[in-house]
This record gives sequence, structure tokens and C-alpha cells, in this order.
Amino acid sequence: MKIYHENDASIDALKDKTIAIIGYGNQGRPQALCLRDSGLKVIVGSIKDASFDKAVEDGFETFPIAEAAEKADLVQILLPDEFQGVVYASEIAPHMKEGKILCCSHGFSIVFKGIVPPENVDVIMAAPKSPGSEERKEYVRGFGVPGLIAVYKDASGKARDYALAYAKGMGYTRAGVIECTFPQETYSDLFGEQTVLCGGVTELMRAGFETLTEAGYPPEIAYFECINELKLIVDMIYEGGFELMWKRVSNTAEYGGRTRGPKVIGKESKEAMKQLLKDIESGAFAKEWVDEVKAGMPNLNKLREEQAKEPVETIGKEIRALFEKKE
Repeated sequence: MKIYHENDASIDALKDKTIAIIGYGNQGRPQALCLRDSGLKVIVGSIKDASFDKAVEDGFETFPIAEAAEKADLVQILLPDEFQGVVYASEIAPHMKEGKILCCSHGFSIVFKGIVPPENVDVIMAAPKSPGSEERKEYVRGFGVPGLIAVYKDASGKARDYALAYAKGMGYTRAGVIECTFPQETYSDLFGEQTVLCGGVTELMRAGFETLTEAGYPPEIAYFECINELKLIVDMIYEGGFELMWKRVSNTAEYGGRTRGPKVIGKESKEAMKQLLKDIESGAFAKEWVDEVKAGMPNLNKLREEQAKEPVETIGKEIRALFEKKE
């Protein structure tokens, strides 16, 4: 896949455009600040809540969502997935006229038809491979996080130029930008979250913690061994891959890890991952999530309540409190 860097993109494609950031939260605020610092004209569209006030405090012209969408040439939707479709239909769609650009940083709503854009607008994606806080931090220090771009509709013939300009304005091209399709980004993102980054790794840590505590080991030790130290391992992998990590741990840890790890995450786990990927690609997961939201999120709220009371959370709070920096 081609990786785009600074010399492959020009911000000029968006120099005369007004960009409306819809939603001023975890992604909205960092993206608005970075784009403005790159010399682009940015306004904010938000409901009247604390985020609206924060956008005003940060010096942005801030409007109700519909008004921002009307004023903008490029509308970047950075609301939670579960709200995008409804907000788009009622507040944004009436203002998506010919020649405008619809942008997002995750393809969920487009791919699963929560948003159906008109044929005469460009539809693009510029997606950071990072949480918003890290995105802003890297930009401020003069670098950037890696990113993805994608084109869903190219009504103007300039959609890729707009996507690359947005990515450059965010600093993604300083690190590297990969071009993909909307389905590739959406399916792989959901898969990574569910099976590894959020779902898989937390269940792995929980299972390790419970195995030790159920065998009579102190929960404090179990927390350190199965959860707290994971950050150190991930930092090494981030720096230099699996092999750097293997070089830096003990020979005992390396031998035990290489030979016993596949017994934990083996054939059955991979088969489960394959089924989860099928559920994502078929739209089954998206339908389940949309139905969950419509019902008031009863299952998610139950899981939040139950898991917040688990011993691993109780012990974790105590451990973290012991090692907080004292002023």
C-alpha cells in the first residue's frame, strides 16, 4: 500500500474552504485545534452543552449543528457513531448541497447506511490511528500520529486531494498516511477493538487475574502481574515490535511466553475471531448495536454496572492510589 508523507500532500485544496467540526469532544476538539493551527478556517457545530461552551472558550465561532453545516464547505462529523445517523438526517442532510464535502474519521455510519449522502457531494475519510489526546499531543510537539484516508464518493474529481489536505492539516502526513476503502477501515477498526485492543485484552487480563486470585494468590500481586505490567510490555512492542520485546525480557520469560502463549490464544481463539469478523462484515454487529441504542442500552449499562464492581477494579483503584505522584 502506498504511504503518503508531507511531500505527497498539499493543504492548498482546503485553503479557501470553511470546515465545520460537528461535535467538540474527544476527537472534535483536537481536530479543530490542529486544523486551525495549520492555517485552515474552522468553525464548530455543537448542541448547547459544556462542549459548546468549551469551543467558544477556545476561540472558535460556534453554532448550532444545522447552522454550522449550512455555513461550511466541508462538514466533518465527529459525533459518537450511535448518534450520527439521526443528527445527520435532521440537522446536516438539508445543507449537503452540490459541491460540498462530507467527511468522517470512522466509516461506521456510511458503511452501514446510517448516513446516505447525496450523489453530488464528495464523501471522504481522514482517520487518525490514535485517541484524540495523543493526536493533539503529537501535533503540538511537531510530529503527528499515523492516519488513513479513503474516498467513498468523488463527485468533484478532487476528493482525494481534499482527504490528503485534511490529513496534512492534522499532521498525519508527518508520520504517514495509508489510503484504504471505507469498508476496510470500518471492518478492521471494529475487529481490532473487539478482539484485541478493547475486548480481547481486557478479557485476557481479567482471566489471568481471576486465575491467580482463585488459586489463593494475593490480588495485589495478581494485578501487578496480569494488568499493571502490560503497559511496559506494550511500550516495548510499540517501540520495536515483538522481537525487541523478546530481547528485553528474560530468557525465562521469552521461553515461557513463546511456548505457552499459543496454548492460551490458540486455534479456538482464532476461530472465534473469524466468526466475529463475519458478524462485522455482514452487518450483524452493527444491527445489534443500533438496536441496543434504540432500546436504551440495557445490556451495555448492565455490563458497566457489573464490571465496575469486580475485584479487579477495586484492587486496581487501590494499587493506582499507592503509586500516584504526591505534590
